[in-house]
Amino acid sequence: MENVIAGAGLDVGFTLISPSGYKLASEFRTSDGIHTVEPTEDGDYRLCFDNSFSKLSEKMVFFEVIVEGQPGDAWGDEEWADMAEPESMVEYKLEDIRETMDSVHRHLERSWQLQTMLRAFEARDRYLLEDNLWRVSFWSSLSLLVILTVAVTQVYTLRRLFDDKRVCKP
Repeated sequence: MENVIAGAGLDVGFTLISPSGYKLASEFRTSDGIHTVEPTEDGDYRLCFDNSFSKLSEKMVFFEVIVEGQPGDAWGDEEWADMAEPESMVEYKLEDIRETMDSVHRHLERSWQLQTMLRAFEARDRYLLEDNLWRVSFWSSLSLLVILTVAVTQVYTLRRLFDDKRVCKP
């Protein structure tokens, strides 16, 4: 998952390259994206973010790599298997407990991933709001200055119209 949080245009290029050098995923000028790739070979995969089309503005990018393992990898199946007696009721109940724990673990991981993604969206929205607040404040101040200048000019002009320029001779 990738998400451009801050910067002009809110878009970057993205490329995912396999250890042997093949492009697995590629996008140009996107603000967010989710890519699912099945790892076919061992080694280091490269994530490349490209901002070359916008050299004057820097970007803040949130990205997350989720590596899903085989079911049961995180729980140490061998430890559970050693505790169970073969062909007994304990083994049957132990399998139920293991399945329940694996299910809870998967749900907790997915919940954590969704919360991380929502935090990235919230950070992008907060940055946009703060940037817009500065613009609104600037243009509001400028408008206020123009209104006050026009008001003072109008008052001055009206006073000059009604000034008595005649000299009073008794």
